[in-house]
Amino acid sequence: MIARITGAALRGILVALMVVTPALYLPGYTTNSPEIVVLLAILAFVLTFAEYNSTFPSFIEFRDAPPLNRLRFIALMTMVVLLTLICKHKYAPTNVTTLFAGMGVLIAHLVDFPFSPVRLVVLMLPNHATLDTVNSVRIAAGVSYVVALATVGAFYIAVRVRGWPIGNGAFNVWINLPLFDPTTGGDVVSRLQRDGRINVVLGVLLPFFIPAVVKATADLVNPIMLDNPQTLIWTMSAWAFLPASMIMRGMAMLRVSDLIEEKRRRAYANAEAVQTA
Repeated sequence: MIARITGAALRGILVALMVVTPALYLPGYTTNSPEIVVLLAILAFVLTFAEYNSTFPSFIEFRDAPPLNRLRFIALMTMVVLLTLICKHKYAPTNVTTLFAGMGVLIAHLVDFPFSPVRLVVLMLPNHATLDTVNSVRIAAGVSYVVALATVGAFYIAVRVRGWPIGNGAFNVWINLPLFDPTTGGDVVSRLQRDGRINVVLGVLLPFFIPAVVKATADLVNPIMLDNPQTLIWTMSAWAFLPASMIMRGMAMLRVSDLIEEKRRRAYANAEAVQTA
């Protein structure tokens, strides 16, 4: 019990620190509502602690199937920290911020090619956006997207090379997929495969689809103004993280369906062997 409480508290503290990181490192005049940031951090801590301290799952998937959620957290935390350091370079430059700002410029030039998601994000901006805003968005989008791709690649290696989740012991579908009801909707394997493929496809398309929708509705809805560094950090992090998280969820569900199908084949083979004997 002590280990569970300690682990839940540590996870909650890490999530809360991630929420307040931009507000802590950026100058005070760039933060519009510090009270809201503190409130969100407390809320994130309470939700994370309550979920991981509970014996029964509620809404967080793959809770007992590391390293999926750890990779997700590391990816989002990396995006937030890197973008915070890059944004801070414009207000209070240091040797560290200069290093990461230079890396951001290099990454942006490498991934900003025609029809890439980063190029679409830049084209999403209104015509009256300043050159400084365009460059900041290009760098933030490029860094976030590269981190997201690296995270998906790391989880793919965990699945294909390390055999996730076999190395973590028995996989409990009820605990790791609390929102998935295996008793309804037909065959479990077919449903997992269908949901997994849908998640992968949506995750691949969303980085292209979101900027197109924002640009198409620019006349009806004012586009998000990304002049504020905190708005830029969280918007670009969400734009890259959510699709990557969906792809990883889809890969995980496809992997679970393969394990269930393999277990069925072994059970059928054993049953046939017993009947033959």
